[in-house]
Amino acid sequence: MTHRTLISAESLHALLDDAGLRLFDCRFDLARPDDGRARYAEEHLPGAIYADLNRDLSAPPTPGSGRHPLPAPETLEARLRSWGVDGDSQVVAYDDANGMYAARLWWMLRWLGHEAVAVLDGGLRRWMQLDLPLTDEVRPLRQGNFTARPQRSLIADADAVLAAASDPGQRVLDARAPERYRGEIEPIDAVAGHVPGARNHPFGLSLDTHDRFLQPDALRAGFASRLDEVPAASAIAMCGSGVTACHLLLALEHAGRPGARLYPGSWSEWSSDPGRPVRTGSTP
Repeated sequence: MTHRTLISAESLHALLDDAGLRLFDCRFDLARPDDGRARYAEEHLPGAIYADLNRDLSAPPTPGSGRHPLPAPETLEARLRSWGVDGDSQVVAYDDANGMYAARLWWMLRWLGHEAVAVLDGGLRRWMQLDLPLTDEVRPLRQGNFTARPQRSLIADADAVLAAASDPGQRVLDARAPERYRGEIEPIDAVAGHVPGARNHPFGLSLDTHDRFLQPDALRAGFASRLDEVPAASAIAMCGSGVTACHLLLALEHAGRPGARLYPGSWSEWSSDPGRPVRTGSTP
């Protein structure tokens, strides 16, 4: 069976010896960028390859790009091939931070046209709760044959966000914490607030108290008040730098509401231009 959104720890454990599985450890800490790689070296799921948010899942930032710009499709294609990803690989990503970094890799593979990719539901925490195996062994890599088929329709730029935020037939969903959306605090970017018209839907609303995704019906109910009958295909997800917004897109997909776009630059890009409008407070 192909896994396209989430996979349970039990199901992943059963797949560990499958030659078609490509497993990725996406642990990361924004405050300590080398911490995830160090934890991977200590122990990780058998067969897992480390994917670094800054080095592997982002291009170097430029003055107006935002903090985690997307790499060029051909660059990501080459990286995936070097990791042994084939066109028919079942890819699974995990982390230890609510799935927020794993969802970035999930979305990037979907962006490149690969359907068989999933996030480990509950992440490393769930895996360890079940006392499933960990190792410090790093297996040798082989060259894969993955071919990128970029889905340009999955990306929105700043102009599209500006238009959508003021269009009653579209939605912009901001996945940041409420206090950042309201502009009460801004620990990373130079300007606090949100895009006028964007609605706040913190990515954590998609999770239960054990950091596992809610069931699809509960997810749909949670999104209902934000979308107001607007189809997900008319929605754009954003966050601070295009990372946790991918978690929102994964939740929408798992809820049976596919088609929403990502604003990759998100608030870090939007707020870098003083000519773009900014709103504070709880009002969209």
